[in-house]
Amino acid sequence: MNNQESDKPLILVSNDDGINSPGILSLVMHLEKIARVIVVAPEHEQSAGGHSLTLSKPLRVTPFHRNGEMFGFAVSGTPADCVKMALTSILQERPAMVISGINHGQNTSINILYSGTVSAVTEGMLFGIPSIAFSYCNHSWEIDMNNAGEIALAITQEALNSDFVKQNDSPVLLNVNIPDISREKIKGVKITKVGNGYWKDFYEKRKDPFGRDYYWFSGVYNYSDQDTILSDDIAIKEGYISITPIKYEFTNFAMMEKLTNFEKIKCNT
Repeated sequence: MNNQESDKPLILVSNDDGINSPGILSLVMHLEKIARVIVVAPEHEQSAGGHSLTLSKPLRVTPFHRNGEMFGFAVSGTPADCVKMALTSILQERPAMVISGINHGQNTSINILYSGTVSAVTEGMLFGIPSIAFSYCNHSWEIDMNNAGEIALAITQEALNSDFVKQNDSPVLLNVNIPDISREKIKGVKITKVGNGYWKDFYEKRKDPFGRDYYWFSGVYNYSDQDTILSDDIAIKEGYISITPIKYEFTNFAMMEKLTNFEKIKCNT
């Protein structure tokens, strides 16, 4: 590695679509223009796996090649496994940033709870490392991801040059969603809140060749456009790139005062 390369920041890249997805390839190709990139990603698709970890079986790490060249490491686990393992057992240097994506399909509103893409960078955030999740609002693997890659590059460059990378005392991740429209039609970037969308869930019942029941999960996604603060869903609908800063604070402080009577319960009689 020459001096010019060694001066570049190190970025850890992962995803939930798997190490062979078009989205992660586009992301890496663009980030390599400004950074040293190491890929540690699931060997198979792990969409909607959330922040699960592999505890009941061993994890295996395999070098992964594209066109005969080393591309990264494929892990037989979840996105959170990948980032946790990379930061504790694979990397010899602490990365400047953890980036996940580019996901095939949006990760807005309640979907961030299920998203392996967001969970990967949540793990980075928990390690105190600035982290960004990128999602493109199209699920097809046939779609050209070059424009999304260029946008991810521009946002990453801005993040590296901003105070965002200095937030180690109170780590935050950025959840970025890119609308499925041509680059010329994108109106700009909006800083948004997490939306209030939800799924109306159902399970489609089917029969296997032996007459036994099995089920496929499905659902209809709904969201309101009545938010007083611009949400991620609405920004996407209106043709903007959505950037949502996320931190994980689960305590309902307003409810704490209303529950003080619980402290009077006698538990030792």
